Amino acid sequence: MRLLQFFAVLLPLGLHAGCATQSSTKPVEVLDERTGLTLASLKEPIELLPSAQSAALTFGKRTTFAYLGPVEWNRMGTIGYGLWVHIAPGNDRQAGDIHSPGAVTLVLDQGPQVLAPVDMPAMGHEPYTPVVSWGQTAYFDLSTETLKKMAASAKLELDVRAADGTTLEFFAGHDTRPALAAYVHDRGITDD
Repeated sequence: MRLLQFFAVLLPLGLHAGCATQSSTKPVEVLDERTGLTLASLKEPIELLPSAQSAALTFGKRTTFAYLGPVEWNRMGTIGYGLWVHIAPGNDRQAGDIHSPGAVTLVLDQGPQVLAPVDMPAMGHEPYTPVVSWGQTAYFDLSTETLKKMAASAKLELDVRAADGTTLEFFAGHDTRPALAAYVHDRGITDD
């Protein structure tokens, strides 16, 4: 009898834990009632770490980190996509203006792609919260093709032009494919 009670307690916990795992990668949708815009983003942005070369140059200093995340906006059936990028500066080499053309490059398995900055539609709610208030945040054009490549790519890196003209390199410290693939699937972006 005790064995049945034990399983009766564990079974719902196991099912609940399975659901929690799935929902942690499920995209977040928010309706901005002020503008009528629906935003879909990841639960949290993807953190990108400085490359080993960048970290070695800044040993003992607070290093700069980068964050990115896809954003879908839907206004009455008109859908667009953007890539949210946030640079959280440390006291090492500083990023240049990420809004300037050619300043940010996305590097995937298929090779580098220079990102073009875009103006997002007016929103009363931001899809992601900046990590630091003094960082730089920008949106970049994101096609569904690039989003699908991101979801399939083992490599996810970001190269950012530094203030001194060199390049700050950032990479994902974990496999980002499951979260991005779930986002692509949830948004209905398919090859059909």
